[in-house]
Amino acid sequence: MKLFLGIIISLTTFLSWSMEITYSVSMSKPQNHYFEVEMALSNLNQKSLVVRLPVWAPGSYLVREFSKNINLVKAFDDKGKEIKVEKLSKNAWQINTTGIKSIKIRYEVYSFELSVRTSFLDLTHAYISGSGIFMYVDNNKNVKGTLRIFPYETFKRISTALPLAPLEKQTNASQTFLFDNYDQLLDCPIEIGNQVVFEFNAAGVKHTVAMYGDANYSVSALKVDMAKIIESESAVFGFNPNKNYLFIIHNVVNGQGGLEHINSTTLSVNRWTYSGPEYIGFLNLVAHEYFHLWNVKRIRPIELGPFDYDKEVYTSLLWVMEGFTSYYDELTMLRTGYYTQAEFLTKIQSLINYAEGSVGSRIQPVAHASFDAWIKSYRPNENSSNTTMSYYSRGSVLAAVIDAIIINKYNGTKCLDHFMQHLYKTYYEKQNRGFTEAEFKNELAAFTGEDMNDFFKRYVDGTEIIPFATYFSKIGVDVKQNALTKPSFGATVQNSDGKVIVKSIRAGSAAEDAGLSVNDEVIACNGYRVDQAMFDAMMNGLALNEEAEVLLSRDEILFSSRVKITNYTRPQFFMTPTNNPTENFKFNYWLR
Repeated sequence: MKLFLGIIISLTTFLSWSMEITYSVSMSKPQNHYFEVEMALSNLNQKSLVVRLPVWAPGSYLVREFSKNINLVKAFDDKGKEIKVEKLSKNAWQINTTGIKSIKIRYEVYSFELSVRTSFLDLTHAYISGSGIFMYVDNNKNVKGTLRIFPYETFKRISTALPLAPLEKQTNASQTFLFDNYDQLLDCPIEIGNQVVFEFNAAGVKHTVAMYGDANYSVSALKVDMAKIIESESAVFGFNPNKNYLFIIHNVVNGQGGLEHINSTTLSVNRWTYSGPEYIGFLNLVAHEYFHLWNVKRIRPIELGPFDYDKEVYTSLLWVMEGFTSYYDELTMLRTGYYTQAEFLTKIQSLINYAEGSVGSRIQPVAHASFDAWIKSYRPNENSSNTTMSYYSRGSVLAAVIDAIIINKYNGTKCLDHFMQHLYKTYYEKQNRGFTEAEFKNELAAFTGEDMNDFFKRYVDGTEIIPFATYFSKIGVDVKQNALTKPSFGATVQNSDGKVIVKSIRAGSAAEDAGLSVNDEVIACNGYRVDQAMFDAMMNGLALNEEAEVLLSRDEILFSSRVKITNYTRPQFFMTPTNNPTENFKFNYWLR
């Protein structure tokens, strides 16, 4: 059995090694939003092969069904004769290659969704997110290859972290890039057009910024401010793992955030974000996505790479991946001087109040929020706030608590930085793999010198409120908890086409008790026709146990409901520095 298995492994390795692959991408008519893709395979020695397109993009945990954008897939042998292609499933195609040494697979991809995780093409620019563009040969994702890009005639620049092929492979009509395996190809997004490009050095690494879209940015200011963030985050680990790094920045009307990659990121921001408080928010986004260089792309759950692109990849550790990164983006803003200590403490306080004050935080554990991101976090509905919580915010709060535990344990000589360094060295450097949930828990227990089982049971796998005073008092922060109680209607309304529509209802609220439902139209209150502002004012002005008669329309049927105002109570925390000299030392170490 071992011999047989060895033969299979050797054969698979040989096939992967011997096959050659070249992708070509053209965009002859950008206004129709189609990328024209050719996938050329040579040195084939199998009777048939299956090609697949991913159903999701790493870093964005939702099955997006990218194959919906692909038109008819065709294949041709080395003589140009068309070969039969049989579709096996929503994202898989089988091709008969008996006696054929090389083939070309051609297809078009409709690309008209400009986000950090999807591809886009029009007359202004092209953006390629590889998950929705490039197919792979089943069981052969480790094949090296080349990518040829034929830009539209008015597009003068190509920005990507993929390495350029030798000069002799370049032409006036195309540029050629290299990739070591399919994972690398997908992990290097590509901006094509007339983007503004500038460079700067930070942490010994050349950084390139490709700017699409008009915006109010200052290149000189960005070079300085982005470098500060990069230097600070590199100092957490004592080094930067890259030789070069690319920022692709889309300046648009409605910014959507960012998506991390192994040595690049794509950011989508409002075009007027580069001044005032919005600029601090932009730098915070830079800090978040850049920290993913280490946390997610290298320090990671074992499930997050190498990837299974064919289905959901479940992990209960997104609270560490995104939550710890969210904590570090705030910490980086402090360490680089964009926040004062007081501002940072206010940020942590706000995170705690948001995480612990949401109704869903008492329903869904953060580990479950991580695991169910595919079906809940990325697919919210009108009831989500009642049943779910954010692994970003709760994870960030847990990171702050764990930081406090470590600082106290080592008496202000070590912090969460050192635990992150330990994970990097233990799993990425020494073993070149991710860790399991059990391994993460055991590593944290060993590093803190504490049994973390109860901690995880209560605050990670459970929904209990964390005793913040217990943890933060040991590093010089006084935490007071008060119950914030006030009369509440418990529903939100919004103007929609001139109508006042109920958009959400809090579980257990006066609105729920009165029988209101999402999508009800509010017509009048206490005999007065209302708009959104008037209705909000009337409901907010009611005291405990006061009542209001609300006229509603549901499915075009009028009915009235009597709402009796009830109290709504949520925990609220206040954080202030203490005056104990010993604890002040730890406090200053934390907020250094």
